[in-house]
Formats: sequence, C-alpha cells, structure tokens
Amino acid sequence: MSTRPNLAKEFDRSVSATTDYLSPKTVFSALGLQELNERSDWKGAIQLTGHLIVMAVSGYAWLTHMNSILGIPALLLYGFSIAAMFAPVHECVHRTAFANNQVNDLVAWFAGLLSLYNSTFYRRYHKWHHRYTRIVGKDPELMDRTPTNLGEYLWQVSAVPWWIGKIQGHIRCAIGQMDDCPYIPETARAEVQRSVQLQLLVYVIAIAASIYFQSLWFVLGWVLPLAVGQPMLRLILLAEHTGCTLDANPFANTRTTLTALPLRWLMWNMAFHAEHHFCPSMPFHKLESAHEKLRSHLEHLDPGYIAVNTDIIRNLGQASESSAT
Repeated sequence: MSTRPNLAKEFDRSVSATTDYLSPKTVFSALGLQELNERSDWKGAIQLTGHLIVMAVSGYAWLTHMNSILGIPALLLYGFSIAAMFAPVHECVHRTAFANNQVNDLVAWFAGLLSLYNSTFYRRYHKWHHRYTRIVGKDPELMDRTPTNLGEYLWQVSAVPWWIGKIQGHIRCAIGQMDDCPYIPETARAEVQRSVQLQLLVYVIAIAASIYFQSLWFVLGWVLPLAVGQPMLRLILLAEHTGCTLDANPFANTRTTLTALPLRWLMWNMAFHAEHHFCPSMPFHKLESAHEKLRSHLEHLDPGYIAVNTDIIRNLGQASESSAT
C-alpha cells in the first residue's frame, strides 16, 4: 500500500477546520478514507499511456490526412488530447497520479510543456485555489473576468484570453516579475523562474528547428491543434465553479458533471470535481467510488457540459464569477 503524498496535507485542507461543513473524516470511515487516498503507480501509468496513445494516433491521422475527410475529426481529437494534458498536470501537482512523487513532478512538467502550463507555477497557484476555494479576494481563480453577456462568453470560450494570459504570465515569471502572485512565496520564486525559463527555452528551440528545416511542424503539430482543443477545455473548466456559491461549502461551491465516459476518462475523472474538492488527496481513479458515497450531498450535479454551458449562457449577467484556469 502506498503512503499518502507529502503535498496532500497542503491541498487536503479539512473543510471542518474553517467551517461547519462535513469533512472527509466524518463521511468516510478511517479505513475507507485510507483506501480512497491510496495512490497507484501502475494505474497512473496506464492512464498516462492511454492518453499518450490517443494523442499519438490522432496526431498521426491529422498530419497524414489533413487534406482528406479524416483530417477534421483527427484534428479535433488530437487538439483536445493536447489541451487535456492539463488534466495530468492538475493530478500530478496534487501528487496523486502516482505513488512516486518524483514521477508526479516529472510527468506534471512534461504534460505542462505540451499544454502550455508550467507545473512549478501551477502547483502554488492551485494550492491557493484549494485553500481559499470561492473566497473572494483570495481564490486566484476568481481573478478571471466573469462573462456578463454572450459576446464576453464567446470571447472567453475562444481561449484567446487564455493564450494572452499564459504567454504574458510565462514571460513575467521568466524575468522574475511575480509580485502580483501572492501564492508564490519568496522561497519558491527562483525555482518557478528556472522552471519557466527552461520551458520557454524548449519552445524557442522547437521554433528554431522548425525554421531551420523550413517546416511547419511546430504550427501544424502543436500550435494549431492546441488552439483547436483549448475552446473545448474552456467549456469544461467553466463548468467547474461557474454559478456555484461563494462560500467554503465544497458541496455547493463546486460542480460535478455527469459526462460521457470517454470524455471523463481523457480528463482523468476531473468531472467529479466536487468530490475532488471535498478530498483533494484522493487519486483520480478513486473519485467515482467517492461519488457514490457523496452524491446525495452535492448541490450541483449536472447532466453534461453542454447542459451546464447552456445554463451559464441562460444566466449570463447573473452569475457572480467564473473559473477558467
């Protein structure tokens, strides 16, 4: 049996410590909670391998059939599989995807390289999101502008603001400008800066190689697919907290979405998001089991991302915030 991850204590903030709401220890037995928190290297490896196979097969289909009828569906799947590499970034910064913390950190960094996230930065950012979920002025995700009309909603879903924010954010971190990031302590800033610099260096090398060999592979093999996949990811991430309460109750401030199995699988079970927030130390492969126990407590349990986003559009101007990591 694997041991509980070191960083789990940072993320797994007991709700009862600051509120009157239920905590994992009051819902699950000691043995049940221990089993639900058990990490697995082989389950993480199987999930990651499957994700990479989908990416490789769809990427090959796109690059070899882009001028045929197969090209568009291949591009859609390939693009989303790249954007969805955010899911292993998220899981691995919690250090719950694998029992080995070094493997978690390595996979998180390379998954971030593919999805344009930096895991070293995101770990600190996301730690605050869990510590201060839905607390105005503290939860960093609440800093994102909330769409108040259809135009703003479509602009956010287009992922253009995400691209701008990611590029600007990486550049600021690379040159050490992190004063507007209170979630990154002084002691971690040098590490974050080095990590982002290395990531940007990889991109520069890839661009230089593409130019040197007079090839469009960097654009056709990564930039364009990611640009196609990101809007789909925006729809998913918007559903996690938008329209939920601004308080510390994980059963009311976070949404679980009952989506199709293939999509849920490719997103590493992130659809069980309320369960994840209730017990962040729980690995992705245990969330479905936790859902069966917690289902009756959930205030936001919706039948698919189309339904959630339809509701978001219907209530534009009324929702108080959004979540688009």
